[in-house]
Amino acid sequence: GGCRYQGIPYEEQVEIKEKEVRKLLKKRCSVHPISGMYFPYYYRNKVHAVFGMTDKRKPCYGIYEEGSHKIIQVEQCQIEDKKSSEIIKTIWDMLRPYKIKTYDEDSGYGFLRHVLVRRGFSTNQIMVVLVTASPVFPSGKLFVKELVEKHPEITTIVQSMNDKKTTFVLGDKEKVLYGKGFIEDKLMGYTFRISPKSFYQVNPKQTEVLYKKAIEVAGFTGGETVLDAYCGIGTIGMAVSRHVKQVIGVELNEAAVKDAISNARRNKVENIQFYCKDAGIFMEELAEQNVHVDVVMMDPPRSGSTEQFIDSVSRMKPEKVVYISCNPETLARDLDYFTKKGYRAEGAWPVDMFCFTGHVETVCRLTRIK
Repeated sequence: GGCRYQGIPYEEQVEIKEKEVRKLLKKRCSVHPISGMYFPYYYRNKVHAVFGMTDKRKPCYGIYEEGSHKIIQVEQCQIEDKKSSEIIKTIWDMLRPYKIKTYDEDSGYGFLRHVLVRRGFSTNQIMVVLVTASPVFPSGKLFVKELVEKHPEITTIVQSMNDKKTTFVLGDKEKVLYGKGFIEDKLMGYTFRISPKSFYQVNPKQTEVLYKKAIEVAGFTGGETVLDAYCGIGTIGMAVSRHVKQVIGVELNEAAVKDAISNARRNKVENIQFYCKDAGIFMEELAEQNVHVDVVMMDPPRSGSTEQFIDSVSRMKPEKVVYISCNPETLARDLDYFTKKGYRAEGAWPVDMFCFTGHVETVCRLTRIK
């Protein structure tokens, strides 16, 4: 269920995605050629493995079958970082000697639920997150020591405690077992701090392509005030900051905002401020205070934006909106609502961020109809 386009030549994959975007958006705006990847393999800097039980109650690790909690055993994946996959295999091999049980979702018995490995491709820093059902880690110090000896590239190991019956991978409590508890990576010339819960694009090479396209289509002149909605850890806002007068970032995830503030300070970016609030409510407040924004950059989740948010944009009357979408269907829906609110879509630029999967990112520029 993951790599739907496996077995299809890459050139065909990008053609399929471009056609999909054209089909959905051609009546709304012009669609430009898709930006594909030169080498579309091993690009994922975040590798997640579920540790659990097979149908026959045998320990296993891998990925969930689509739409279920059945674990498909996977040792290698051609889109995931090789080193991260090696580390997960090492952890699997270490379970038996350390008498560590994988988690059984049905009975609630067992210790290790998930392993998450994040790697900064430009810094080579590696974070391992061990998601456990209990805070008590028997022989934890020895386990961590041996894992680091086997993979000295690891710069930090974090234990995330998740004892709830939930679809969420990470728990609410964390304990740093080795290193600083975070890693750093470089993107668009800036250094970003990434903690276990931070949202960070999984394909950094194509992220640069995506952000450069967003900046290009925005056509900044240097004097703009920009609102970066759904700003995450501040990646796009900071990339934009050197091209404009001021950036205001808003994000609901408290941990992400904390990282964003830290990232701006570390990179000495002084013309950016971050706020922890719902983007729609925050924009309504700005509109009531008569705060003027020239450009709104928005990068919502797959479900798209909301009518409340788009209403707030129309009240603020920015000249341009740059919409970065990871779902062309919800993008098409939102463009229709933007049209009702006095905006016109002027162009769409697809970018293949998730090679071999059915997903496609699209940058779309809207301008206010005078």
